[in-house]
Amino acid sequence: MSNLRQRPPPTRGRPPPPQPSTPTFNIIPIHNPLAFHPSHAYPEVRAAAAVLLATGDLPSPPTSWSDTMDLLDWLGIFFGFQKDNVRNQRENLVLHLANSQMRLHPSPAAADRLDSTVLRAFRFKLLENYTSWCSYLGKRSQVRLPARRNPDFQCRELLYVCLYLLVWGEAANLRFAPECLCYIYHHLALELNYILDGQIDKSTEQPYVPYTCKQNGFLDFVVTPIYTAIKGEVARSRNGTAPHSAWRNYDDINEYFWSRRCFKRLKWPLDLSSGFFSADKEKRVGKTGFVEQRTFWSIYRSFDRLWVLLILYFQAAAIVAWEGTNYPWQALERRDAQVKLLTIFITWAVLRLVQSILDAGTQYSLVTKDKKLLGIRMFLKCIVAIAWGILFAVFYWQIWNQRNFDGMWSDQANQRILTFLKAAFVFVIPELVALILFVVPWIRNFIEQADWPILYAVTWWFNTRTFVGRGLREGIVDNVKYSSFWVVVLLCKFSFSYFLQIRPLVEPTVSLLNLRDVRYQWHEFFTSTNRMAVMVLWAPVILIYLVDMQIWYTTLSAFVGSLVGLFSHIGEIRSISQFKLRFQFFASAMQFNLIPERQSLSSEVTAVHKLRDAFHRLKLRYGLGKPYKKMESDKIETTRFALIWNEVIITLREEDLISDKEFELLELPPNCWNIKVIRWPCFLLGNELLLALYQASEPGNKTDRELWSRICNTEYRRCAVLEAYDSIKHVLLQIIKEETEEHSIVSKFFQEVDDYILSEKFTSSYQTDVLLKIHEKLISLTALLIMPQKNVDNVVNVLQALYELSIRELPRVKKSVAQLGLEGLAPVKQSTGAGLPFENSVQWPDSSNVFFFRQLRRLHTILSSRDSMHDVPKNLDARRRIAFFSNSLFMNMPRAPQVEKMMSFSVLTPYYDEEVLFGKEMLRSPNEDGVSTLFYLQKIYEDEWANFMERMKRKGMQDESEIWSTKSRELRQWASYRGQTLARTVRGMMYYYRALKMLTFFDSASEIEIRQGSMDMSTPRSLRVNGSTNIGGFGSPNPENLDSVEGGGVSLLYKGHEFGVALMKFTYVVACQMYGVHKAKGDPRAEEISRLLKSNEALRVAYVDVDDRGREEEYYSVLVKYDQEQDKEVEVYRIKLPGPLKLGEGKPENQNHAIIFTRGDALQAIDMNQDNCFEEALKMRNLLEEFKACHGIRRPTILGIRENIFTGSVSSLAWFMSAQEMSFVTLGQRVLANPLKVRMHYGHPDVFDRFWFLTRGGISKASRVINISEDIYAGFNCTLRGGNVTHHEYIQVGKGRDVGLNQISMFEAKVASGNGEQVLSRDIYRLGHRLDFFRMLSVFYTTVGFYFNNMMVVVMVFAFLWGRLYLALSGVEEFARNASNNRALGAILNQQFVIQIGVFTALPMIVENSLERGFLPSVWDFITMQLQLASFFFTFSMGTRAHFFGRTILHGGAKYRATGRGFVVQHKSFVENYRLYARSHFIKAIELGVILIVYASDSPLGMNNTVVYMLMTISSWFLVVSWMMAPFMFNPSGFDWLKTVYDFDAFMKWIWYRGMLVKSEHSWEAWWYEEQDHLRTTGLWGKLLEIILDLRFFFFQYGVVYHLNIARGNTSIAVYLLSWIFIIVAVGIYIIVAYARDKYSANYHINYRMVQLGVIVVTVSVVVVLLHYTSITALDFVQGFLAFVPTGWGFILISQVLRPFLKSSIVWEAVVSLARLYDMLFGLIVMVPLAILSWMPGFQQMQTRILFNEAFSRGLQISRILTGKNSNFVADS
Repeated sequence: MSNLRQRPPPTRGRPPPPQPSTPTFNIIPIHNPLAFHPSHAYPEVRAAAAVLLATGDLPSPPTSWSDTMDLLDWLGIFFGFQKDNVRNQRENLVLHLANSQMRLHPSPAAADRLDSTVLRAFRFKLLENYTSWCSYLGKRSQVRLPARRNPDFQCRELLYVCLYLLVWGEAANLRFAPECLCYIYHHLALELNYILDGQIDKSTEQPYVPYTCKQNGFLDFVVTPIYTAIKGEVARSRNGTAPHSAWRNYDDINEYFWSRRCFKRLKWPLDLSSGFFSADKEKRVGKTGFVEQRTFWSIYRSFDRLWVLLILYFQAAAIVAWEGTNYPWQALERRDAQVKLLTIFITWAVLRLVQSILDAGTQYSLVTKDKKLLGIRMFLKCIVAIAWGILFAVFYWQIWNQRNFDGMWSDQANQRILTFLKAAFVFVIPELVALILFVVPWIRNFIEQADWPILYAVTWWFNTRTFVGRGLREGIVDNVKYSSFWVVVLLCKFSFSYFLQIRPLVEPTVSLLNLRDVRYQWHEFFTSTNRMAVMVLWAPVILIYLVDMQIWYTTLSAFVGSLVGLFSHIGEIRSISQFKLRFQFFASAMQFNLIPERQSLSSEVTAVHKLRDAFHRLKLRYGLGKPYKKMESDKIETTRFALIWNEVIITLREEDLISDKEFELLELPPNCWNIKVIRWPCFLLGNELLLALYQASEPGNKTDRELWSRICNTEYRRCAVLEAYDSIKHVLLQIIKEETEEHSIVSKFFQEVDDYILSEKFTSSYQTDVLLKIHEKLISLTALLIMPQKNVDNVVNVLQALYELSIRELPRVKKSVAQLGLEGLAPVKQSTGAGLPFENSVQWPDSSNVFFFRQLRRLHTILSSRDSMHDVPKNLDARRRIAFFSNSLFMNMPRAPQVEKMMSFSVLTPYYDEEVLFGKEMLRSPNEDGVSTLFYLQKIYEDEWANFMERMKRKGMQDESEIWSTKSRELRQWASYRGQTLARTVRGMMYYYRALKMLTFFDSASEIEIRQGSMDMSTPRSLRVNGSTNIGGFGSPNPENLDSVEGGGVSLLYKGHEFGVALMKFTYVVACQMYGVHKAKGDPRAEEISRLLKSNEALRVAYVDVDDRGREEEYYSVLVKYDQEQDKEVEVYRIKLPGPLKLGEGKPENQNHAIIFTRGDALQAIDMNQDNCFEEALKMRNLLEEFKACHGIRRPTILGIRENIFTGSVSSLAWFMSAQEMSFVTLGQRVLANPLKVRMHYGHPDVFDRFWFLTRGGISKASRVINISEDIYAGFNCTLRGGNVTHHEYIQVGKGRDVGLNQISMFEAKVASGNGEQVLSRDIYRLGHRLDFFRMLSVFYTTVGFYFNNMMVVVMVFAFLWGRLYLALSGVEEFARNASNNRALGAILNQQFVIQIGVFTALPMIVENSLERGFLPSVWDFITMQLQLASFFFTFSMGTRAHFFGRTILHGGAKYRATGRGFVVQHKSFVENYRLYARSHFIKAIELGVILIVYASDSPLGMNNTVVYMLMTISSWFLVVSWMMAPFMFNPSGFDWLKTVYDFDAFMKWIWYRGMLVKSEHSWEAWWYEEQDHLRTTGLWGKLLEIILDLRFFFFQYGVVYHLNIARGNTSIAVYLLSWIFIIVAVGIYIIVAYARDKYSANYHINYRMVQLGVIVVTVSVVVVLLHYTSITALDFVQGFLAFVPTGWGFILISQVLRPFLKSSIVWEAVVSLARLYDMLFGLIVMVPLAILSWMPGFQQMQTRILFNEAFSRGLQISRILTGKNSNFVADS
């Protein structure tokens, strides 16, 4: 630390709070430099505050001006900024400048003056986007600075910086439009220049004054008009249901400012008559830059290069395979094949035409008077593509024409080929140029980033000029890495596709085409060829071909990810056993990584320095050297390590992950009792002492040196021997009175032993086998001493026995009593017979000497341990955390700087109305099974509950019933810390604050302070808190602070300044959007949030306050904190908003309003379901240093962090979800970052470069619906704007996930729907076109491509089964049956399908588990998962993703789905499951099941070859069972017979309930209408495609009726037409019955029954007549049912699409009634297997075992839970 710093006098505990007379401040009292605050001790803070006061000769504002005001006040008055905005940004700026100056190295000569480089660097970073925007538009920047030697340079520079911060701080929703802010800043900076230059306003002849120079002028005249325009567009969106093309979202508003026309149209002051603000349809500005159109073609349009490659290769492969050669290169030797391959250029031209048509068809609305060139380019591209297609076709025709004319490949024919190739060369010139620029990426970057008009003209044809998406190429090294990855993937994919997909189908295809006179079993419209059969044969294969690259990507990414992980040293310490082996090196690694090194004078990190660090890491990692020798010689390092390690263990104890006993085994105690070695934790020493004694007592002559050498082979054994010896010596001399003969004897004996050891005569003088007997007696002695009862007689007996063993039996040379007396080893009274030794010489240790007894317990543990303590700690989470923390310190990470020199950061958590802290009633109230949440938690976390009760008893709880009274808050906290609550998140994030305070102390404390402090902590005084012994020997400075208990000993040593430094470096802001509403309502959540504020001084809460006292409601962003002096919550800032906060998606809007209150260089985004650990918080300094290093050619702008899913222990379902998620957040993101360079922001807990993002739109996007997956758009935006996202795995943050199937499904639905919206977005389109080809592939297959391919797998299954059904019903399969070919084809198809299910989820999990836990444990976990039916879950999830992704692209309807974050152990009713899964799973499964049944009955394979049939359809049957039964397999009590009966009754009531204005949970009809919402908002093309897809259900009737016996083999079309008579009759019967019911059932019930009887009689009579007089059979009725039921369902689906036309007609009521019957039928079909399994014995118990197996392995008694036998020990109070 600099010598210039003036420190306040050191004080223990917290610094005095600010004076009550000073106004409220947030972090530092800038307004009052005389106030006592730790931050004022830093000259950098004083310098930053002072430079703002240097107003100099600035023109006076038109209103009152005071000398105490600063530059920000001056700007606030002139430009009409709000006062609290000025105050907020003043602190923001001062903190940043002070922190930046602190980081300067070497420190500036004058620390109390702001260094010019600090402000310059900040200006460059803050205004970089503005400068780039000006260059892009060809506008001169208004940041005009004089020469640097000019005295006004710094003042003017500060003004420009302050102005931007003030604009940003008050921009509200406009912050999502960064270039809009640039436009505003541009004009305000221009006005600032006018003021500074003394320009005269021509209209007033007075000095220039901005038009916003009024109170709240900036808000009223600048922000509000633009906000109102955005609000109007949101209204046009009809709550997100209108097409995206009908209204402007945030991106459209922002991209309006990417054109110079904004200056002409908007002007300054803002011209409110401009079309930008107009709501008039004719005048208003439409979409800007991009039009989001809802179509599946968006997949092709955004990634056209990928589809062109796949289509062209497929065509080429098919051409080559058709030649019939064994290998493709053999076919390529034939000139015919070579010429046929030229057709790919024709196809390529057609694909270019398709792309041009799509561009024109989707973006035509962008063509305006100002953008005529865009329309011209669209038209020309279509014309050119057509021209190329015609040209290639003509040239190709000429080749074959010449060849056929010549009868051979003559020179003229070859010349034609050459002409074609020349044209093809011209055609591919753009691709060749792109390839060259790909090889030299820096040239491409330069061209794209250079704002030269000539370059715009050159590139005009290829793409639309945009502000983003320029200069995105990576460096050559990264280029090679990800290119090599994709080259391997493409080689594997194309080889597999040719040899195992395309070529095997050629022979069956030829056979089918060559079949003649096929006898179709129905009326075939195209009988001349079998092309329809060929199409059916190829359709599934083509679908597989288009999507199976996902498989190869998954496979190779798993392999590459494991390699990257291995080289990153992940998983080297996997268990406590491995941790124990490397603990001594771990201690040195902690010193190396967490303790800053001494700074050299140079700030540059030299190559020698890097080499030295690398060599040191190598020694630590591979155990080279003896680091403990250095630690023994350096007592300060040992003490510092002990304090840090103990602090980590203390937090584990505070979290109840370890017990008091385990704490003592894990802690590293301070040196005492003259012990000469490091006192390693007891769990390391284990049975080492006993082993050493066995070594000593082994027979055989050995010298002292040999024995000691053997003992010293194990470091822990050496330390155990020396510590035990020194401790025994100390204890014996302590418990024996000092003035007695016995004390003298003991002293003499130990002196003699020491002499023998020094002279290496110990083994020659003593019988070492007696040591084991002495060891047993010492165990007895220590056991007696630590007992609470004083038993002096027994102690005397043990001492006497020890005396006999040590003095008489131990020496090899026996001595008489007289000799012993002469040597001082025998008491005089023994020789005189006066009494026995030790009778009156024992003094019992003082019971208040807590430290002595703790060390005595340690000694007893060392003496008595007979195992290696591999099970310490027992808690799995504690073991995982210790293993990961220790392993991470051996990984590569930047060296930690001092806290003063670290980058400052904030954490931001958006919160709406989730649980803050579980209430008492919530914990006690039983669910329908009679199980309370608390009881469930007690069994899930059984060991943690025992530790909690132990802690409560230590804190004074006498009776267990007190847990509901005096300890109820601790109980609620304990439960809440195991849920997904805000309290848990706040506790975890506040570990940053705790860690920074501790690290600050170590940075500043001297060796004497550390040594003395460690000794002070060991005193009995420090081991007492409120009169009770505190575990670990450390007291809490504030024991009543139950939300943030700091029980660590280091906190006792703080001198006061640690709090100020930590606050300057860290702020935690929780965006509690509804906090004001909750306070007004008296909601308990508001009270709990207030308690969190009180308990955590670094915590701030931002919320939106609504003031409705005036004419109109006024909205404010408010920041509050808890004032310790006033002992109340106080308001810090109140910034008025232009209107309601939520215009877009809720979460990003909530983040956006609170982001202005964050501080620091970095911002960590943390969600409400996350947690953190103290030991991970220690590494935050290291992580932030990553911002300073280049990763590739760019520095990071987002630091990705791995996550640990902490909800995996709740049930097997939660385990599946956590395993799947873990593989993505570790291996998946590892590969995305390196080598693929396309990692995005997938949520939390990534760390953002705060100032980089605040000038580029924030940390998420908020446009309604399109940005429903708001987080990933931050990654898209970052990549498109030239940022860099990295991934770091030496630090992790906890994360909770959904734990119930319904929760998981809703989450999957939300994510899949979000990806469906991403397909339509401009971000995905630009990434697909602006990135190079290989990074484009990476983006596709890791974002929307994964969901698209997932959907295509399901489509492939349907295509395969429908195709096989066509072949079976048409008769082609029987006519052309070729068993070998069919079996080969079936094998191929099923192999693909199995791979899709298995590899997608299994491989990454297995690989990552192997890496982190070992291969055999990972294989065992995988087997266990399969036994727990994981495949059913993953297949079911695949269906969820496919359904919602496809429906969103086709119809829209994406929405936020609140999943809830509670514990899911209760039974879900059949009605709830049917509502959630009927459309997405059940009906699709029934459709597939019907296809499989019909196929089995009509296919020759199903009837004659059951084995082949099963092999071909087993995967499909598995999918049917999964989709139909998974909701019940993973539903607690899912196979309980009574619950099934109740569910059936409830389902029937739900079906027939006809109430009005009810929710879907209570009425089928309400639910049915809800399920059609997406059809109400879909467009014309969506409705047409839906109708086309629904027509497939009519195929059943067409195919089956020809197979009925009544048809007698007739294949006339009349058979099909006559079958409609049955449909008409069925509808007629239904109408008659429905009419009779409505007319007679109420008043003339007998008439209704007569009508029913008549219908039944007529129906039965008709059936009897048909059976008697026709060839119809009973089986025909079954088959007819399977044929006609799908037809009715098809009618219903089509009627839903046509609802706007049918609803007002009488037909609609019949449709609703028929739909009710169908849903009842579907429900019964689903319920039949459920009822059978529920009725059968044993299935319920087996399901319970499967569902809760993981919890069983941890001692969970689920059987008691599910039967409601709650034997909770607690008594209701």
